Amino acid sequence: MDFRVFVEPQQGATYSDQLAVARTAESSGYSAFFRSDHYVAMSGDGLPGPTDSWVTLAGIARETSSIRLGTMVTSATFRYPGPLAISVAQVDEMSGGRVELGLGAGWFEEEHQAYAIPFPPLGERFDRLTEQLRILTGLWTTPVGQTFDFSGKHYTVVNSPGLPKPAQTPHPPIIIGGQGAKRTPALAAEFASEFNVPFVPLDALTTQFERVAAALSDAGRPADSLTYSAAFVLCAGRDEAEIAKRAAAINREVDELRSNSPLVGTPTEIVDKLGPFIEAGVQRVYLQLLDMADLDQVEFFAGEVISQLS
Repeated sequence: MDFRVFVEPQQGATYSDQLAVARTAESSGYSAFFRSDHYVAMSGDGLPGPTDSWVTLAGIARETSSIRLGTMVTSATFRYPGPLAISVAQVDEMSGGRVELGLGAGWFEEEHQAYAIPFPPLGERFDRLTEQLRILTGLWTTPVGQTFDFSGKHYTVVNSPGLPKPAQTPHPPIIIGGQGAKRTPALAAEFASEFNVPFVPLDALTTQFERVAAALSDAGRPADSLTYSAAFVLCAGRDEAEIAKRAAAINREVDELRSNSPLVGTPTEIVDKLGPFIEAGVQRVYLQLLDMADLDQVEFFAGEVISQLS
């Protein structure tokens, strides 16, 4: 079982806050530090304001040495595919080949309105996501000295040198996730090295994993060619008092958290609750750390939970 730390900086975090979490995760043995790609807080004032995901990861890439870095997930509505390919490739080179790209269609309309970003209907957003994935992988895998062309409904590429190339070959791992019944599993089967289902109960997770497995089979890919992952909110403690304190720090109720996430409770409780998810095929877990000042929780989980499952 592989564990990664995942933060939501739009809720209120500086670059230094994120770097502190990434360094703590690295020293504690987590495999990766991931961050969301949002510009507006879902609750609270979000002060001091948003930080751009790829600018942030570029900085962290130069201030860490081994932990992998990525987005959960970059919104395809925020960036043109060409500049995104350049940014991801550059950060991959800056990190020595430690970058992973989670990419999604975008969903939070309010942040688009707040920062002058077009927000097309869902069907068009998925069409754009599909074209972006084809362009990104095409640019990255075009041999040096050759050019890449693409003609789609929403994007056109003409005579691109496809530079720069990322450090990883053929390109950084691509993560696709969500609960869409048809297009999401198909995109995962075509492009992804990992499929993620965030914040869902066991039955919904199992259903989606089955859809993705069927899509892999239809695409002629081996079942083990994809990593299956899940994301859950973290609220772990040594005892009930510490769990309650951490729940209060993120403005959540303990009972509600316990009913929605297997990563809530004491170490023994969490290990027991993760068991059915592991049996359902979860190979990697993202810990959604909502209180980024609580570095002790990151270290505590590594020492008391991961140590039991490694």
